[in-house]
Amino acid sequence: MLIVMRDHASLQEIEHVVDHLHSAGAETHLSQGEVKTVIGVIGERELIYTLDMEGFAGVAEVIRVLKPYKLVGRDFQAEDTVVRVGSAEFGGGAFGVIAGPCSVESSEQMRSVAASVKAVGASMLRGGAYKPRTSPYAFQGMGLDGLKLLREAGDAAGLPVVTEILDVRDAEVVAEWADVLQVGARNMQNFMMLEELGKMRKPVLLKRGLSATIEEVLSSAEYVLKGGNRDVILCERGIRTFETYTRNTLDLAAVAAFKVLTHLPVIVDPSHATGRRDLIAPMCRAAVAAGADGLIVEVHPDPEHAKCDGPQSLDVPMFAALMDGMDARVALEGKHL
Repeated sequence: MLIVMRDHASLQEIEHVVDHLHSAGAETHLSQGEVKTVIGVIGERELIYTLDMEGFAGVAEVIRVLKPYKLVGRDFQAEDTVVRVGSAEFGGGAFGVIAGPCSVESSEQMRSVAASVKAVGASMLRGGAYKPRTSPYAFQGMGLDGLKLLREAGDAAGLPVVTEILDVRDAEVVAEWADVLQVGARNMQNFMMLEELGKMRKPVLLKRGLSATIEEVLSSAEYVLKGGNRDVILCERGIRTFETYTRNTLDLAAVAAFKVLTHLPVIVDPSHATGRRDLIAPMCRAAVAAGADGLIVEVHPDPEHAKCDGPQSLDVPMFAALMDGMDARVALEGKHL
């Protein structure tokens, strides 16, 4: 349920409504603008829907929401959420570019790629320390040592860093070294992990599951926001279809739909979506046109010898070519790098 307060409702009126809801056993989440406050109400539907809130002082409207997600919806918050991580921004007209290798392999590799992507406009460094691989015999990442190398490279280049969490038990360790915590496609519905990340005060990059619907993605994000963490970035990374030419099928219609349904920023991962180096640049341009708030692109100094996902990684000159003119493309959509 959403309770829309009247314009310029007093603090006392808002607190009185919140206190009444808490006494009835409901949870509340406030979205406060300069003029209007919206109170998101979460609890047992049969209970909260019986509460007669329309007559309370300062209440303009009570909306009974039937969608499984509430806090991530535009009904709760009309204005775009802007997620800020150091100098990087996503949402509200800000467009960010995350770049780096699929996996952390060495100090030299990470420092080289970090300096290179920063020089051409990337705003955040990515790199996997813990890698979810289909084959148990594939490179699984460097673990804690990889986290330290990622942090060192990011600090040296002046870039915040993002890396994936595979297990809820690793959340605190990863959070110690990373600025943004990534939930991969395979963990999108790991609700225990999402609840834990909701308690933490580190931004979350939530990737769409391999066959997840738009509603399921938003419901997963709801778990994080319900815990109190409002800094969530959604990531479209392609879904599994019958097509085999590309690694996945990039669903740019979902990007446009997310921009209608939620206030959270949305970025696109063309590397995992296509699995093909030659398709990344055109899909990046298409993502900008679809309304995305950013990109996350795999960049490796020597893709042919990468330990993970070399065929879908750009080399440094290719990434520089991609970024050439990116500010102009983004500006056409009314956004800025």
